[in-house]
Amino acid sequence: MHKIFVNDKPIILTTKVEKEEGFKNYLLKTVDLAKVIRTLNRTKLKEARFIGKKEKKLLKKLLKKLPNVIAGGGKVYNDNGDVLFIYRNDKWDLPKGKTEGNETIERTAIREVTEETGVGGLKITKPLETTYHIFKRNGRYKIKITYWFEMKTSFKGKLYPQENEGITKVEWLNKEQTKKALKNSYANIKSLV
Repeated sequence: MHKIFVNDKPIILTTKVEKEEGFKNYLLKTVDLAKVIRTLNRTKLKEARFIGKKEKKLLKKLLKKLPNVIAGGGKVYNDNGDVLFIYRNDKWDLPKGKTEGNETIERTAIREVTEETGVGGLKITKPLETTYHIFKRNGRYKIKITYWFEMKTSFKGKLYPQENEGITKVEWLNKEQTKKALKNSYANIKSLV
């Protein structure tokens, strides 16, 4: 089952039709995606479920409905086991950004973490789950596909928020601080952390 977020409300891709309670079912094949997005943004509806026949083809079919933006990001640990967070748009987030040119997604993730935070010496330790969220840019809806990687670093230098990207703070957060930060974060980040 895949979740694609519209702000913090998920669109769930499934093959099962269930009784609607706090959510609404739509047929993936004929869904008016813009209308569903507006409904999720403007009502108390908790989620939408897009129903299709074959589990393996659901995500592929949805991704064809909107332009895709490919991004890479990192959940970075330092030697103390603290996690690197950025603060942007009044929310705690993990560093990430769009691919450039022909770079690999791993290269994108490392480059973006360094650009947004000033942290160097990054090593990818393993891939994490991929997240999906729908956003609006220049009047058009797009879907951002973010490939996440767990990373480690022994970096002890100064942290530099990339202000031209709207980042106002960069901090290493311990377990307690991370719990608190996640109360003011995005649903897809909560699922990663």
